[in-house]
Amino acid sequence: MKLHKLAIAGACLFAGAAHAETLGSVDTAFKLIGPDHKIVVEAYDDPKVDGVTCYISRAKTGGVSGALGLAEDKAEAAIACRQVGPINFKKPLPMQEEVFNERLSILFKKLRIVRIVDKSRNALVYLTYSDKLVDGSPKNNITAVAVDRSQPIPLK
Repeated sequence: MKLHKLAIAGACLFAGAAHAETLGSVDTAFKLIGPDHKIVVEAYDDPKVDGVTCYISRAKTGGVSGALGLAEDKAEAAIACRQVGPINFKKPLPMQEEVFNERLSILFKKLRIVRIVDKSRNALVYLTYSDKLVDGSPKNNITAVAVDRSQPIPLK
C-alpha cells in the first residue's frame, strides 16, 4: 500500500515537469563500443507560456560510460527560443524563473534554462547554462522572444 502511494506521488510530481522532445542528433566521434558521441537537438515548450518553444543543442557523451549513464556531458549548449504559435500566458510570470533543468551527469551537473522578463521591451529572455555543485560553469547562451506590445506580459 505504501509503495502504491509513493508511485502515485512520484507520478504526480513528474506529471507537471517539463520534458525535452529529442528532434534529432548528429554523430561527432565514432566509438567502437557503445553509442557514438553526438550533438543532440531537443525542443522544450515553455510550461507557462503557450506558443514559445526553446531549441537546445548540446553534446552527449557516448561510449560505454555514456551508454550506462555514467558519463559527464560537456557544459556547453546553444539555445534558440521562438514563437511557434499564438502567445498565451497561463498565469502571471515572475521576473526571473528557472523553467527547465536536466541532469548532465550522475552527480552534480545540470543544464538549466532560466526565463527573464524584459518588462521595458516586452520580451522574454531565455538563458541556458550548466552548473556544478562544486565548480560552476561560465559557459552560457542567450536568446529572446519579442511579445507584441498590444499583449503586455503579466507579472507576479
